[in-house]
Amino acid sequence: MSIQIHPIKAFNDNYIWTLINKNNKQAIVIDPGQAEPVANYMKDQGLELTSIWTTHHHFDHVGGVMELQEYFPMTHIVAHSEHGVEEDQTIKSGSSVSAWGHTAQVWDIAGHTASHMAYILDIDGRKHCFCGDTLFSGGCGRVFTGTIEQLYDSFRHLNELPDDTLLYPAHEYTANNLRFALSIEPDNTAIQQALNDAETKTAQGIPTLPVTLEHERAVNVFLRTGEPSVIAGVEAKMTLDDHSPLAVFAALRTLKDNF
Repeated sequence: MSIQIHPIKAFNDNYIWTLINKNNKQAIVIDPGQAEPVANYMKDQGLELTSIWTTHHHFDHVGGVMELQEYFPMTHIVAHSEHGVEEDQTIKSGSSVSAWGHTAQVWDIAGHTASHMAYILDIDGRKHCFCGDTLFSGGCGRVFTGTIEQLYDSFRHLNELPDDTLLYPAHEYTANNLRFALSIEPDNTAIQQALNDAETKTAQGIPTLPVTLEHERAVNVFLRTGEPSVIAGVEAKMTLDDHSPLAVFAALRTLKDNF
């Protein structure tokens, strides 16, 4: 049995990633900020929602949880104790979650928030990482209740995953992130091509996600903080106290905040 993974669009640019078991017509959703798109998709596809997983507490990720529990009373809620929902399974870093016999490891990827979790699901030998708002294609999340040091450490941790890991961020921010990346590395042909592809897909309403970790290493400046081209691109815009990867990462986040 192989799990199908489908994005349900919510709000302006959210993706509610949905795991589907076609054998038994069951589904798991991750970060349902809105209930209606999920309920409609379940009805249209003849699916039963059996579980909800959350990555962090922001409303656009958990706002639909209670309403979905009303629609699907047997839904099993998987969340950290600080995610603001009444969870059935409380997770923390090192926990594991099951999806029809497949195991998802739970990682702490704090920074965007202090209790941000990722789910690393292994399906037929390939890893699928649901990383919420910590890592986006071409970028990273803003720092709210976490710290820049935590966010940097989370990126280092995620960068330890295998090259072919598929990353499933929760927002369609790809084109804008790549425009920023190109402002830092204007001669990076991988970024140029990725931006062209992203703009084409976005114009057609096609998700740019998921992406592989190998792809992100080529285009995501937040994973490229040791590259001379990235350091030079930052220094062209602001003064760096030092060239440590953390200092470059923090400077990039400051520049992106004002991009």
